[in-house]
Amino acid sequence: MKKILSYFPLWSILPIFIIGGVITGLSSYAIYMSRFHSYLSDKPETCINCHIMAPYYDTWSKSSHRTYANCNDCHVPHNNVFNKYFFKAKDGLYHSAVFTFHAEPQVIRPREESYNVIMNNCIRCHEHLNTAIVSTGHHSYLEAKKGMAKACWDCHTNVPHTKISNISSSPHSLAPLPKSPIPQWLKKELK
Repeated sequence: MKKILSYFPLWSILPIFIIGGVITGLSSYAIYMSRFHSYLSDKPETCINCHIMAPYYDTWSKSSHRTYANCNDCHVPHNNVFNKYFFKAKDGLYHSAVFTFHAEPQVIRPREESYNVIMNNCIRCHEHLNTAIVSTGHHSYLEAKKGMAKACWDCHTNVPHTKISNISSSPHSLAPLPKSPIPQWLKKELK
C-alpha cells in the first residue's frame, strides 16, 4: 500500500481517501436500497421492486402462466447464462434510468429487442405444442415483423398481461409490494 501511495503527492492522499470513501459509501447505499441482490434471482417479486410494475405483476399472478413461468422465463434469453444476465443488466439499467427520471410511458411495452426474446421463449416453452399438435411450426419474430407470420401475442392477446395492462388500469393492484429496505431502528430515529 505504501508503494502505491508513494506515487501520489503527499497533499493528495487525504482527498483521495475521502473521495474514495464517499464513492464507496454512495455505491454501497445505492446497491442496498435498490435490492441489487434480488435481481440475481428469478423471483417474480423482484420485478415489483419498482412499484410501477405492480399492474403487470398483478395480471401475471392471475394468468395461467403464474403456475409454470416466472418473469425471467419469458423476458430474458435462455441460450446461455452469460447472455441471460447481460440482458437482465442491460434492461435493468435502462429501466432504472427511465423510472428515475419519471420518463415511463403510461403503457409499458417491451422494447424491440425484448419482443424477439419473448417470442423465442414462447417457442422454447411451447415447442411440443407448436410442432406435434397444432403444426404451426416455428416462426421467428423477424418473420412476424416482416408480415410473413404472426407473433404469438397477435392471437394470444391476453396472455399473460392482457392488452389493457397499464399503470392506470390497476390503481388498486394487490401486488405484494416489497418491504422498505430502511431498517426499523433508522425509521424510529428519523421520526
